[in-house]
Amino acid sequence: MPATRPAALRAAVAAAAVFVAGAAYALAVPGALAAPLPGDLGPCAGPDCPDEYPDDNGNGDIIGFDDSVNVFVGGYFHVRGSAAESEGRNVVLGDFDQNKSSGGVVYNVGIAGVGSRVPPPDGSDYLVTGGDLTIATEQRLLAEEGAHSGVVRVGGTATGEVNPDAVIDAAAIDEYANLRDDLSEASHCYAYPEDGVRRATTGTVANAGFETVFTGDGTSGLQVFAVDADLVSGTGGQQSLRFEGIPAGATILVNLYGDARTLNINSGPQTEFRPRLLWNFPDAAEVNLRGTTQFQGSVLAGEQSSTTEVTMSGTNGRMYLTGNLVHGSSSQGGSGQEVHAYPFDGDLPECEDDDPTSVPINSTDAPTTDEPTTDEPTTDGPTTDEPTTDGPTTDGPTTDGPTTDGPTTGAATSEAPTGDASSTTAAPVATGDAGGGLAATGARLALPLGIGSALAAFGAIAAFAAGRRAAEE
Repeated sequence: MPATRPAALRAAVAAAAVFVAGAAYALAVPGALAAPLPGDLGPCAGPDCPDEYPDDNGNGDIIGFDDSVNVFVGGYFHVRGSAAESEGRNVVLGDFDQNKSSGGVVYNVGIAGVGSRVPPPDGSDYLVTGGDLTIATEQRLLAEEGAHSGVVRVGGTATGEVNPDAVIDAAAIDEYANLRDDLSEASHCYAYPEDGVRRATTGTVANAGFETVFTGDGTSGLQVFAVDADLVSGTGGQQSLRFEGIPAGATILVNLYGDARTLNINSGPQTEFRPRLLWNFPDAAEVNLRGTTQFQGSVLAGEQSSTTEVTMSGTNGRMYLTGNLVHGSSSQGGSGQEVHAYPFDGDLPECEDDDPTSVPINSTDAPTTDEPTTDEPTTDGPTTDEPTTDGPTTDGPTTDGPTTDGPTTGAATSEAPTGDASSTTAAPVATGDAGGGLAATGARLALPLGIGSALAAFGAIAAFAAGRRAAEE
């Protein structure tokens, strides 16, 4: 046999080993071939995205531009109370209505005085509405800051003071019309991979009253948690959030089940998890985001008849709501509530790419226009008057420690711990199969690719062996 044949055989075997290793990786690594949010939403888009986003909200120079959607609202968007600003591109399929009662007369869109400082590109859309835009008398909607400005594009009529002047465009939301149904389907898929069957979890959730701790399995690329209760203190007041056991680079998916959910948070979760953290409300008709924190992570609400009321001091992440949004303020203290633009870069479970069933914009099937009437908690927080200064506030995240509220007695689905409220051995709100769900992440692609790679490798070896026998005969 020529001397080159052993070398050729070794090369073929090495190539086969590479194929087999690749197949094993595709089969074994959860989330290796997972899917993004619908419409490529989530990551920063365009050529001028910053290399890094600041860990804390700032009010310095503009550090980049983001051509993606930061806030999507399938119904109406109401600005109330002392709400101050919504950073990034805002897309509203219904009406936009601003009628503040405190905190100054200005609401900013696109650019926030305190935020990521990554607005949409100059001259691009800062706010798009499919319905009417109404700004209350003596109030102003601003889509500009210094030399930077964007467009307020309105599909219906525009009433009130807008700077720069609103642009009327009947086709304003045409390119976004399908997102509503696509996001609803994705929200349901993330929570229920099969109809009526919840997605398997990889970790536990324990509510000790003063805080809720999410503990992951330490290894999975997609960390899945299930919550069946409000994230509040034992008396319905504020608490903190904390994640443990999350490997570097993992995506965190928190499914919050139920017809109505309230988060009342005074600190957390940790900033480091923000880019890959998604809070998913697949069923809730009422979502309340309250508290004095700078809340971390993106929010997805899949129920199209829902209303999400945001009175937190700040939210930091994408906000994709297929229903309505009310941005307001509460009696818990602080003012100038703000939505800040930060990307979502996580790898989510792959969902079936079904054609969405279109829901006509502004049809009778759209969300109702009644505002929520839920009462704010009265057991926690100061009740001082809201400030009346114009423009965005510079309040940073609060650094208050845990509240003194005792353990939750009714918020969790399992029995809360008794004794000292500082205990960290709380019973879980929801537990799941520590290994479940992740092997299926991207499995529809990983499995055939893995098998195909293995077959190709063995085929190459067999073909070489056959050729070698034929040459020697």
